[in-house]
Order: sequence, then C-alpha cells, then structure tokens
Amino acid sequence: MITLENHLGKIDICENYFRKLIGNAATSCFGVAGMSDGNVQQGIRSKVFSKRSYIDRGVVVNKDNDGISIDLHIVVTYGVNIRAIVKSIDEKVRYCVEDATGIKVNKVNVFVDGLKGE
Repeated sequence: MITLENHLGKIDICENYFRKLIGNAATSCFGVAGMSDGNVQQGIRSKVFSKRSYIDRGVVVNKDNDGISIDLHIVVTYGVNIRAIVKSIDEKVRYCVEDATGIKVNKVNVFVDGLKGE
C-alpha cells in the first residue's frame, strides 16, 4: 500500500494499481516490444502461467519518503533509438502516475533487458 495524505484525509492505493497503470503507459510507447520479468515473483508467475500475458510484468514500484520510484524492465524493437525510447517512457510514466494519483515520481529506472527483431 502506498499512502497519500492531504488536508482532506488519508488515501491508501495498492501497488497492483500502480503496476497496471505503469505497465499500460510503458507498453504504449513507440519502440517497446514488450516487458521482461522484473523480479523473482514475476519470473515464477511467467513460468507457471506461460500462456497468459500480464500487463504489470517488468514493473517494480518502491515507496520513498515523499513519493515513489519505479523500475521498468523492457524489451525494445531492434533498430530504434534506445535513448529516445527511455526518455519517452520516463515522461509518459511520470505524467500518468502523477496525473492519476497525485503522488510524486522521484525516479524512473528503465532497464533494457533485450532486443526483438521485426
């Protein structure tokens, strides 16, 4: 749970919501071919349920003092500018999270785990 407090009260938002919101934002960016497993739990889930696809795959959300930090593990399309893709993902994820929840995104770490040919 990630807690947001303001003058109206206290709001608890589950991390699953963040992972799905961030996964949708990241996969909609140009050049992102898919997501790869971000931690051991996601790796086990991918092996056990290999026929299913999860939108929150490759997304790890950590709570900081005054906001959150996000780790993304992506697979990019071969031949595209990785620097431009990472910048696009960073901006889109920050905007989506801050617009939807009002919680500050301190850091977005994008890890390129692979390339996919066309």
